[in-house]
Amino acid sequence: MLKRSEYDVVCIGAGPAGASTAAIVAEAGLSVLLVERDEFPRFHVGESLMPETYWPLQRLGLNERVREMGFQAKHSVQFVTNTGKESEPFYFREHDERECSQTWQVERGDFDKLLFDRAAELGAECHDRTRLLDVIFDGDRAVGVKLRDCEGNEHEVACQVVVDGSGQSTVIANKLGLKEINPRLKKAAIWGYYRNAERDPGENAGATIILQTESKDAWFWFIPLSRGITSIGCVGDNDYLLKGRGSQEEVFQQELSRCPGLTPRLENATRLGGFRTAKEFSYMTRQHAGDGWVLVGDAFGFIDPVYSSGVYFALDMGVRAGDAVVQGFKDNDLSGERLAAWADDFKQGAMWVRKLVHAFYTKEFSIGRFMKEHPEHRGCLTDLLIGRIFSSHAGKMFEDMEKSIEKAKMMVST
Repeated sequence: MLKRSEYDVVCIGAGPAGASTAAIVAEAGLSVLLVERDEFPRFHVGESLMPETYWPLQRLGLNERVREMGFQAKHSVQFVTNTGKESEPFYFREHDERECSQTWQVERGDFDKLLFDRAAELGAECHDRTRLLDVIFDGDRAVGVKLRDCEGNEHEVACQVVVDGSGQSTVIANKLGLKEINPRLKKAAIWGYYRNAERDPGENAGATIILQTESKDAWFWFIPLSRGITSIGCVGDNDYLLKGRGSQEEVFQQELSRCPGLTPRLENATRLGGFRTAKEFSYMTRQHAGDGWVLVGDAFGFIDPVYSSGVYFALDMGVRAGDAVVQGFKDNDLSGERLAAWADDFKQGAMWVRKLVHAFYTKEFSIGRFMKEHPEHRGCLTDLLIGRIFSSHAGKMFEDMEKSIEKAKMMVST
């Protein structure tokens, strides 16, 4: 049962974006309601963290707690070509020896519950099993929400700011017609979980591995979790993967048979449960805030799972948006301009990951070949894999990469 009918801020969705926003705002002394549709701990895909996740977790006071939870340590990223040739691992510590260069592969149910509990610890009123029915607007200004609690009771709650962290439901963006699908990245995924998949020895045992199929029409992720379980997913164009090719299992097995880098790793593995699917990964919103509302996490936009940027982006946006909301209350300015003051800077950094995603999906292009041609850019690429995207030199390799892509395309066409 809700404790009141009016709050300073209501955060919709208690994933990493919504929970971190709620934590930052509550810590500043504002009244915050954080609601989540599902019951915690709840399943969510997106287990691999970028190392730069360290900084928003530090801001939330959670690095030590995450370390104590026993998640699989992640020290590296590795790529495997369509012929099964493995790249040298990109070890984060070789680029930066600080503690922040190690991260984790997390079970999202436990990880997200930690964030939810931290928001409550800092003063937010937190409710799971609470469904959003509508966001209430007075003209162009968001002024509250309609909710249904776990007992079926409906509530109309007034607030000065609605933070939409509703994930790929993108509640406000759908309500206002702000969501724009990226036509170049209309992807789908089929994934499941395996016990005793073969991992590399030593520090690379926890690596996220990206493996291409022979045709490059699909690729697989290999994400080692704790207790000997590995998350394995197949990603390809939505039409290619999900239309007219049989069941989820049949399509997954077809693509697995075409992935020479992955099949040996699963020879002695046992699948746990069935397969899951998701589609239309990549989209953006053309407006990220308005009077009394702001979008965070996947409600703001989502690029693609290939470089594991989702949780880091969500946490970073949550902290940035939380700070903007707090400053807006201090300045008595809760306009869209004030609440989105952080968005352009974030989008500038995220653009470099988007460019790297587009390069990955260019069949003629090979990251391994590009690294051989331009070894001077290995540090820049590692920065992007770490998530270090907000520096002035983050995109310095893309002029050479674009030339390499065009050269590769010309060689294939001739």
